[in-house]
This record gives sequence, structure tokens and C-alpha cells, in this order.
Amino acid sequence: MDIYTLGSIVLTFAVLIAYVNHRFIRMQSTIAIMSASLLLSAIFIIFHHFHIANIGQLTENVIENIDFPDLLLKGLLNFLLFAGALTIDFNMLKAQKWEIGMLASLSTIVSTVLIAFILYYFLQFLHLDLPFLYCLLFGALISPTDPIAVLATFKQLGAPERLTACVAGESLFNDGVGIVLFITFYALTVNHIPATIEKISLLFLRQAVGGIIYGLLLGFITTQLLKSVKDYSLSILLTLAAVTGGYQLALALGISGPLAMVITGIMVGAYIRRDQDETHKKKTKALETFWEVIDEVLNAILFLLIGFELLAIKASTLQIVAILLTIPLVLLVRLITVSIPIKFIQLKRNHNPYIISILTWGGLRGGLAVALALSLPFNEYRNFILGMTYGVVIFSIIVQGLTIKPLTRLARRSHEG
Repeated sequence: MDIYTLGSIVLTFAVLIAYVNHRFIRMQSTIAIMSASLLLSAIFIIFHHFHIANIGQLTENVIENIDFPDLLLKGLLNFLLFAGALTIDFNMLKAQKWEIGMLASLSTIVSTVLIAFILYYFLQFLHLDLPFLYCLLFGALISPTDPIAVLATFKQLGAPERLTACVAGESLFNDGVGIVLFITFYALTVNHIPATIEKISLLFLRQAVGGIIYGLLLGFITTQLLKSVKDYSLSILLTLAAVTGGYQLALALGISGPLAMVITGIMVGAYIRRDQDETHKKKTKALETFWEVIDEVLNAILFLLIGFELLAIKASTLQIVAILLTIPLVLLVRLITVSIPIKFIQLKRNHNPYIISILTWGGLRGGLAVALALSLPFNEYRNFILGMTYGVVIFSIIVQGLTIKPLTRLARRSHEG
């Protein structure tokens, strides 16, 4: 099956689910799409197990033809991060720079190490073998909240703007930090680079600092080019070139493309929202509409594929027990690593009383974690890490995503009161 046919089937199916949900169910669209594909995956597995029909095997073959890590990390992520960053209010982001900075960097690093330590000794207790470096890899891919899942959910909830900016800003930046950590530990684990403090620091700094500097440069060039044109179509093409060509160049340079896309998106978003003449406002509207459509379409495809990735999971009974117990572990570590910096900052600044609860329960994991897990080399540890990742992601998007609304309602009342 060629890539065009495959893409057509996936897109059509995602749109049909989105339409049925919009007309009859009214659930958050990304959750509805993933739930439907998850349900179909479960049905296909049952059919395959009882030899009722070979549709499950056919679907599994189709899914295996899709290189999910490549599709997300090299094809979708740059578009989704830029589109998400474009909607962030720069002034609101600047007002909460300390919260976002601490949560995105320090909390993500501490969470990665804490999850790795607890998981390693917990699995030893269950007599399951997972080397510590692989535990660090799991900690790195599961610690960051997924900006795609977070933005898609919070956009539909109507949470207070300041709170949304904090959650979205953290998810956009800790995503970049998480990928940098993952790449660092991946190099140490898979490429057998000696795990010295110097090596880890150099790998991390090259990715993170390089990505930030490059993002600032790319954002500056893009905004300067946008200032020089009035044509709507050319403005859209300029942003597309920045997102596609700019991202590929970052990967070629060995620096963090995701961090670069976030910074570029924020800079372009800050520029297009400035009050200028009528022509500028029309250009802004065209850009915002285009990237909103891109965001919706790619999210629909992504969440559909996440659901169907269930067909790729293979786990023993003991591993399933470990997977189920990993969910509360990740939530507990998230609570700890969110509470400490927020409590510290609250000594000097008032925050919404529900911010810790919302940051903990609203810290969704999504396709990025699954893609990173799928990018691991084929060995005896890959399926287990993939199973743990998938368990956390499914619980996060469906259970947390569907139950976050009451918390945001309380936060909104507190904000209005």
C-alpha cells in the first residue's frame, strides 16, 4: 500500500469519527477519535484471537507499514508545536516565566531521575529485569507533558487564561527538554557512549542551548520576512518554510528541533498579534486560520494512530501488572515535582488555589511519548517500555482528559471570585 492511499484512509477515518462525535456525542474531539480507534483495536484483537475474521491482522499490517516515530518526530511534531506555540499569549507567558521555567526544566529533570529510581527498584521487587539506563529512558519520555494533548484538551475547556498559559507554556517547553534528555540517554544506552557527567552535560547543552539559540534566530528571520510582505498566501508559505526547512536544518545540525519550533512559534505569534493596520489584521487572520486547520487535521490523524497502536503492544501478565502500577507512580512523581516549585513561588506570588491539582491531573501524556518508545531498538526491553508508556498515555488522555473539566470549572470560579 502506497503512502498516499494509507494517508487517505487514515485521514478519512479520522474525519468520519470527528463528524459523528461533533453531531451526536460532543466529547472532546481528540479524546473521541482516540477512544474510537482504541475500541476498534480491542475488537480487532478479540476477532483475531477467536479467528472470527482477519480484519484485525489486516489492520495490524497497515499500522506496521506506518513508521510512527518517523511520522511524528519528523513529519507532524514540528507543525503541531509551531501551531500550538502560535496561540500562546507572549505577555502572559512572560508574566509566568519563573513558573514555566522551573516546571519545564528542573521539574522535568527531577521527575526523570525519580521515576527511573523508583521504577528500577520496583521492577527488581517484581523480579522483572530492566537496566537502569532503560529506566532513565522511560523517565525521560514519560516525564514531559505532551503539548499536543494538553493544548488540544485545554483549548476546549475554557480554563482561566493565566492558568491555560502556564499549563500550555510548561508543556511546550518541557517537551523540548524531555526530548533532549531522551536523546542524551539514548546515545548512552544504544550507542554505548561512556556515561560520564561531562558527556551527559555536553550532549544536553548542545541539544538544549543550540535549539534555543537557533529558535531565536529562526524566529527573528521569519518575523522580519513577514514584516516585508502583505500578501496572505506568501505569509503562509513563509511560515511553512520556517517550520519544514527550519526543523530539518535543526535535526541536521544535531540540535533540538522541538525547542526551536516552540520559540519560533511564540515569536511569530507575538508579532502577528500586534495592533497594526487593516492589512496586517487580515494577514494575521489568514495565518491563524491556516495554522488552526493544520492543528486540527494533524491532531485528528495523530490521536487516531495512537489508538490503533494498541495492536503493536505485546506484554506478559506480570508486565501488565507492572504497567498498571506505573500509572499511579507517574502521577505521584508529577504531583511531587509540580508542588515543590509552585509552593516555593507562592511564597512571593499568589496563584489560583487549584493550580497544583490542574498541573498534576491536566499534565497529559500523548503521541510523543509513544513515538519515543517506538523509536527504541528492537530488543527484550522495548515491548515492556512501550507497554508502560501506552498504559500511562491511554489513562492520561481518556481518564484524566475526561475528568479535568470539573477542576477547571472550580479554577474559573476561584479566578472570577
